[in-house]
Amino acid sequence: MPKRIAWLVLLAVLSAVCCCGPEKDAVVFSVGGAPAELAFWEELIRDFEKQSGIPVELLRQPTDTDQRRQGLVVALSASKSNPDVFLLDVAWLGLFTASEWLEPLGSDIDQSPFFARVLQLVDIHQGKLMALPVYLDGGLLYYRKDLFEQFDLPGPPRTWEQLLSYARTVQSKMRKTNPDFYGFVWQGAQYEGLICNFLEFAGSNGGFINQGDRICLNTLKNRRALAFMHDLIRTHGISPPSTYTEMKEEETRTYFQSGNALFERNWPYAWALHQGPESGVRGKIGVAPLPALKDGESVSTLGGWHIGISKFSDVKPRALKLVEFITSYETQKKLLLHLGWNPGRKDLYSDPEVLEVAPHLRQLRAVFQNARPRPILPYYTQISEIVQPRINGVLAGKYAPEEALAAAEQEIATLLERYDTK
Repeated sequence: MPKRIAWLVLLAVLSAVCCCGPEKDAVVFSVGGAPAELAFWEELIRDFEKQSGIPVELLRQPTDTDQRRQGLVVALSASKSNPDVFLLDVAWLGLFTASEWLEPLGSDIDQSPFFARVLQLVDIHQGKLMALPVYLDGGLLYYRKDLFEQFDLPGPPRTWEQLLSYARTVQSKMRKTNPDFYGFVWQGAQYEGLICNFLEFAGSNGGFINQGDRICLNTLKNRRALAFMHDLIRTHGISPPSTYTEMKEEETRTYFQSGNALFERNWPYAWALHQGPESGVRGKIGVAPLPALKDGESVSTLGGWHIGISKFSDVKPRALKLVEFITSYETQKKLLLHLGWNPGRKDLYSDPEVLEVAPHLRQLRAVFQNARPRPILPYYTQISEIVQPRINGVLAGKYAPEEALAAAEQEIATLLERYDTK
């Protein structure tokens, strides 16, 4: 090949390589989700570019949460400079902070518009702000207002015992015309949602208890909570037998939405779907905080997506501008109105326009102020995988609560010893 042609080929190859990468000084923003979500993110990014003059490359991730986490872990563990900014599930924060993959956001960020409890429990690590909430999630109790009126029940239950009483009363009467009616549907299948439900049944003093260097599960409150979960299905019969075999968020939602339950535990996303034109409960439902134990407070498991900057970003000042834009009042309001995302900012929960569209946010503010995260630990995923089959086994009648919790606690202790010796 003549030298001149060889040079032209080389230049063409280099040009193609450069065009495939992000624009110089562009902020690479990694985000996933459904097609409608990604389309709206593109619109928001165009607005940011016009306002700031900072170019942004949108790095599309899959809808699946585990695949999104794995994609970020691969890039960050290799110290890659991209992505610069990314959304991360609240359950990942322990891993990301312990791995030192997040760049502190700095002391100039105004933290006052955000829920202080969420920041303290999740986003602040060793006194430094590592991330900010963009979308908050938490367990809620949905209930049939029309049936409450029909059977002359007082307001939503404050305790699990009240819920049981209401559910048994209404179920016995509704079964005369609807044999498929149940008092309470919730997520009991073997997956992460079961852990969230367990924490809520266990209440403010239950769940994963840190005792020095170990995690304690086999406590009186946890045993009582697990026994109650079992009895809802097998003794009281107010939850369907399929609770522990197939009930996840969507199975629970569709069952309640068909008009076959008095109560439903689910996340806030279900509200808009329950109010849809094809819903059997449209205009008939209310929302409330989940019940509490007699001697405790209502607990909602914290979920949602937070935003952070990579420790390896080479455009950190520009990346921070994007973070400030996404967590701003205006952008958070747009995310709520267009995607139904519950804002990370507490000041939006009193916005008149927002409340006109989403009146249930009045209850959500109180829920998020008392929300409780799962353990913010780098090895939380392994802990969850240990606990899930044990709790599900109790619901299935394979184990007694004390047997299941003691076994899970021992497995977790072995896991922690393995990490300590690394």
